[in-house]
Amino acid sequence: MQRTIQHIKTELVAYYPETEIEGFIRIIFESVLSMTYTQIILEKEKRIDDSDFEAIAKIVSALKTYRPIQYVLGETEFYDLKLKVNPGVLIPRPETEELVHWISKTGVQPGAKVIDIGTGSGCIALALKKELSTAKVWAVDVSAKALETAKENARLNKLDLEFVQADILQWENYEWPAFDIIISNPPYVRESEKKLMNSNVLDYEPEGALFVSDDDPLLFYRRIAGFALANLNQSGSLFFEINEYLGPEMKDLLQELGFVAIDLRSDINGKNRMISCKKK
Repeated sequence: MQRTIQHIKTELVAYYPETEIEGFIRIIFESVLSMTYTQIILEKEKRIDDSDFEAIAKIVSALKTYRPIQYVLGETEFYDLKLKVNPGVLIPRPETEELVHWISKTGVQPGAKVIDIGTGSGCIALALKKELSTAKVWAVDVSAKALETAKENARLNKLDLEFVQADILQWENYEWPAFDIIISNPPYVRESEKKLMNSNVLDYEPEGALFVSDDDPLLFYRRIAGFALANLNQSGSLFFEINEYLGPEMKDLLQELGFVAIDLRSDINGKNRMISCKKK
């Protein structure tokens, strides 16, 4: 096993920082050998089967193309859920876990109706259903491929959601119930910000789930806020994950539309990444 670890480091040293390679080693050994980090430390002299070494070598080869390890393995973890992921859905981020945690601690009433707009892998909807077992949760996406992934994740985690394929920019064309909580992590990266992003995101993750025009970066927020005004119960809550650079603009938008109790929050890195408000 020690030689395998050294093989991974040698192959990837020209491609990734040392700390990231260490993270890869943990993930790879857990995925291929079901070994924890502690076991890796304690069992360095353990012999690895040839078939397992070949599987590890294949993963390492894919990583040298900068393909995200979550796509290489076809899975990731989010809020203690094991989720399938593929290039048709975004890889869930830690800051989105913070958003889920915030929502789950707001005193959601039993039986609440919750909708996650732009569900992708289903990570937000599934995590909330796990935390709020009596809630009825809808998962909405424009992409049929994304919804298939979300449905598979619901089956794997034995969680029951309502799935809807719909274009939220045209939400008036669909029938909706009244909701108590609306959540969305919509596209919010401006085209001009592409130059700040790594190739593993730009080359592999779905553009339609990431980017918006610089001319109207709040397009999805404006439309979803309009949806909330029409379909949110009185005193219902609206939660967004947002572009860290557009916090003040988001507050202004929600104020202009008449929402109250607007709360802009920072993530663990001190970046403005979450905002909530209530319908009057």
